[in-house]
Amino acid sequence: MNGDLDAGKVIIRKRIPATREELFDAWIDPVGMRDWMCPGNIESAEVHIEPRVGGSLLIIMRGLTGRVEHRGEFKIIERPAKLAFTWIAKATRWRPTLVTIEFLKISANETELVLTHQDIPISDVRDQYRDGWNQIIDRLRQFLEKGELNG
Repeated sequence: MNGDLDAGKVIIRKRIPATREELFDAWIDPVGMRDWMCPGNIESAEVHIEPRVGGSLLIIMRGLTGRVEHRGEFKIIERPAKLAFTWIAKATRWRPTLVTIEFLKISANETELVLTHQDIPISDVRDQYRDGWNQIIDRLRQFLEKGELNG
């Protein structure tokens, strides 16, 4: 399943040839995220995160159509199993939405990543987020296959 829609919710499930720890660490590595947190026509991302419960998240994506800012706060950090953070952007009408990422062990070197983005206010935005998160996770997979994780 690569992108179920439910009222106000997007769920992405992808199997990735990486350990839970590698995937978890990639989501809290601001240097690496600059490379793979770039869906669609986004060319670069500026990433500032404080990976602790209550810590802030700021991702500024830049592309041909301009600058898109996303802010949030970490709610859950349970290495290597789960991350959750709020996601606030113009597309969410500046209201907090919640992104939860679970890392489920399939085998020693394969993990199922389950990303759930909920409380999304309008259906057009849900479609955009479904496509964007799918592209981001695909870029993350390519990033890890190149062995570029810092740390």
